[in-house]
Amino acid sequence: MIKNLLNDKPTKLFVIFTSFFVANALIAECIGGKLFSLEKLLGLPVHTFTLFGESGLSYTLTAGVLLWPLEFVMTDIVNEYFGPKAVHRISYVAIGLIAYAFIMFWVAMSVPADSWWRGSKAEAGVPDMQTAFASIFGQGMWIILGSLTAFLVSQIVDVTVFHRIKRRTGDKHVWLRATGSTIVSQLVDSFIVLYIAFKLGNNWSWQRVLAICMVNYSYKFVLAVGLTPLIYLLEHRVDRYLGHDTAKRMKAAAMGKEPLLETTLTND
Repeated sequence: MIKNLLNDKPTKLFVIFTSFFVANALIAECIGGKLFSLEKLLGLPVHTFTLFGESGLSYTLTAGVLLWPLEFVMTDIVNEYFGPKAVHRISYVAIGLIAYAFIMFWVAMSVPADSWWRGSKAEAGVPDMQTAFASIFGQGMWIILGSLTAFLVSQIVDVTVFHRIKRRTGDKHVWLRATGSTIVSQLVDSFIVLYIAFKLGNNWSWQRVLAICMVNYSYKFVLAVGLTPLIYLLEHRVDRYLGHDTAKRMKAAAMGKEPLLETTLTND
């Protein structure tokens, strides 16, 4: 039984996609506490600007945005071959495991720290390792709630927009459904996380929420468009791996046009 499952190409593909999806989401959450300057990363001078009456803005972004665009690319690929139910399932798995991870982070922060360990990095400029550990892994509850809620809602939006576009275009215009769904869902994601984490959690003004939302979204928008060739590359590689007939049946089943026939098991 296990050998048959492991030799079934669609099954192996789904396991790989799910593993990457969950790992990518968890890593993005873990590194999200760091802020970086996009201008400095690109070797450009930092310029501040005003948006919605909020001054002093620049492209200072959370490190999590380095990975989240890949999450939406993966969503579109899973959506293309396995359908919305599969996207929902791996999204629920990701959210459950992220929540579990943060519970374990809290447990690890709460256990008594060894006195030698606390001062072991003092010469490297870290006088208290316990404080540093808690600062890295201890995100505020509003941020965690906002991030998980935004992730779930944006995934549902991405799936819905993707399939509405595909029903109109069929198998043509991959770029339109992939990029279009990502552009819409990332706007939703950017707004919800800021609204919950900082409007509700820290009483930010609406103008500040909207200004920072648009700064973050402009980065995500450009990246979503820029990653469009990656969608075509991944789809081409998946089609070759599955075989044309199997890929065609899976895409049809993902749209609910026909039941997915049992795939031929190989020993490749």
